[in-house]
Formats: sequence, C-alpha cells, structure tokens
Amino acid sequence: MLRTALKPRWLGLFALLVLLVVTFVQLGFWQLHVAQDKGLADALRHARDARPTAIDTVVGPHQKFPNPQSNRAVTAVGTYVAAEQFLVGPRRLDGRTGWWVVTPVVVEETGARLPVVRGFVTDPAAAAAVPSGRVEVDGTLAPGESPAAAPAGTAARAGGLEVLGSLDLSILVNRWPGDLYNAFVFAQGERTPTGAGVPATPGVEHVPPPEVTGGLKWRNATYALQWWVFAGFAVFMWFRMVRDDAHREREARDEREPTRVEESTA
Repeated sequence: MLRTALKPRWLGLFALLVLLVVTFVQLGFWQLHVAQDKGLADALRHARDARPTAIDTVVGPHQKFPNPQSNRAVTAVGTYVAAEQFLVGPRRLDGRTGWWVVTPVVVEETGARLPVVRGFVTDPAAAAAVPSGRVEVDGTLAPGESPAAAPAGTAARAGGLEVLGSLDLSILVNRWPGDLYNAFVFAQGERTPTGAGVPATPGVEHVPPPEVTGGLKWRNATYALQWWVFAGFAVFMWFRMVRDDAHREREARDEREPTRVEESTA
C-alpha cells in the first residue's frame, strides 16, 4: 500500500488533503472560540440582569474572585471611608478623559473594605464630596485590575487625591487596614437606610460596567465538531481510495501469476 500511496496521483491528492485538514481544523477552532465568546457573554448578561444580591452571597473577604459572577448585580451596605479615597486614571468615558473615583465602603456584615468606583470625573475636585453615614450601594461586580503604572507625565496627585494607574487590589491590601474583598464594584446607585436615593454628587458620573466576552455556546460548538468531522472524513476518504487502488493492483497481479506459471511449465 505504501508503494501505491507514493504514486504522483495520490501524492498530489495527499497535498490537497493536508491543506483541507489544516483548513477544517482551523475553522473548527474558530467556531469553538466563537462558542466560548457567545456562551460566557450570555452568562454574564444573565448575571448582570439578575436581581441584585448582597455582596456576601457572591464573594467573601479574601476569597478568590468568582469569574462567572463578573458583572453580577450586587448590593453592599456599610459606610464610606472618605479618608482612603483615591483616583484611577487617566480613563476615558464618552470621548472624555478623566479619572475613576474609588472609595472603600466598610461592609456591615463583615467589617471588610470593598472598593467602590463611585463614578467618573473630569475635575478631580468634584470627587471631594462623599456620602456620610450608612449607605446602600447598588452596583456590578468586577475583578481587580492588573498592575499598571500611570502614564508618563501623569501627576501623582490630583485634586488632593492620590492617582493610581489601575485598580490593583494587591496595592490596597497592603495600605488599607483590616480585611479586603478580592473584587470591586461599579456603583450604579446609592440609597440611605430609609430607601431614599442619595443625591448625586455634582460632576461625578456613574461608570457603566465593561462588556465582557467568553464562554461556550453549544450551537457554535456543534459547528466546530462538524468541521473536525469533515477533516477526519477527508483523511478516511484518501486512505480508502489508496487502499482500494492497492487492492486492485494486487488482484491484477494475482490474475497474471497463473498465466506466468502455465507458460513456465510449458
């Protein structure tokens, strides 16, 4: 069979086979990535649209961040610590450059600090006003950001507040006393214990949660499987055709053998 496979005809088809298999495999991986993207996007959209739940039912202080709960609507009840407020930036919102205003809230249930992105400002001085007393913060959950230094030329302080390049929780755990949540919240609303909304701080705009992708969508995963089946079928067909050709050659050779034997005997 090896000798048959080395025929120019089958070698040419083998080259085409390699091209097809590589193409089908790559298309399969592409569909798999699409399936992952759509699947997690759906899961995160569902989590974001779900009814808000208390922060401690999703993640506790120092616990590993629950990735499937990213963008989950949560509520934290506690008190802001205005003295520990800082800025993260520069950041962009609706084509404007500014800063995130980050203020820790001490959660009543645990006494641990939870960083809250209270909003976006173009004027750092607008971040000075912080709601006092007990407050209920509604927002969406997010994991800490990767370490990043502020861009060159960025001032270390603005409006009297420290400026960090990213919301890196590993920095905060060494600065803030007590326990820390391994997550932060994009505030979407604040209420007093009576349920009345906290007046919006002038100049501070809520930051919409980021769009997150990833996951698995079974329909696209099926498409990926189909492409890989096509690749396997192409290999099978090439092997089958070469085998059949070799079988025909063997039968023709066997038919010629008796004639040669008779001629030799005569």
